[in-house]
Amino acid sequence: MEYGLEGRVAVITGASRGIGEAIAAGLLEKKLRGVVITSRRSENVQAAAQRLGEADRVLPVVARSDTEEGAEQAIGAALERFGSCDILVNNAATNPAYGPLTDVDLGTITRTWEINLLGPLIYTRVAWTAWMRDQGGVICNIASVGGRLPGRGMGAYNVSKAGLIYLTRHLAYELAPSVRVVGVAPGVVRTRLSRILWEDESQAGALHPLGRIGEPVEVASAVVFLCSDQADWITGVTLDVDGGIAHSSAYI
Repeated sequence: MEYGLEGRVAVITGASRGIGEAIAAGLLEKKLRGVVITSRRSENVQAAAQRLGEADRVLPVVARSDTEEGAEQAIGAALERFGSCDILVNNAATNPAYGPLTDVDLGTITRTWEINLLGPLIYTRVAWTAWMRDQGGVICNIASVGGRLPGRGMGAYNVSKAGLIYLTRHLAYELAPSVRVVGVAPGVVRTRLSRILWEDESQAGALHPLGRIGEPVEVASAVVFLCSDQADWITGVTLDVDGGIAHSSAYI
């Protein structure tokens, strides 16, 4: 399969580990010219860059995922170092607000929504203005199966991801035809962010019709496809990569 990604440049937020790092590795395999990975902490993003190798094609950038300054730093670095910003993957997320929406601290909820929902919009606006409005591109938002269905204690996170799924649809409408906007909604994946959901791995796996939790590389494979020329007539879609859990009543 020809992906048509050779020579392109990607910016991936929150890519110092887990799904973000796996996406960076998957895109590098398709011969991108450059990949910018971001994190709030220098030691984390530098360590990820070392694991990825490809020092001439991987640029670690310390940048927040929820501010215009952070977006300008990351996308500006891509333009300065590699000359374009053809792909934006809004992957950074947080989930500190565990508990019923009636009880969780409002400041914590606000922080969750700023990172998970406002951040992708900010990065999209900067990428659009700096490059994609005139040159085109692809934006991929990493949502969650939690944006499809309610889950106990996950209200703040799930609402933010439901918003991100709708934001994907709306931006696809607004930015067409030069920019495609797509999303991926993972189920329970073996990452540090979701560890509370899979600490009992046998129980977590049993909730999925396919009988196991997911791995970061499986989400990355879907992202690579959606960002490629193979998906050139796909926009506004958020693809469930979840072992079937979104269609299983066992999730709730």
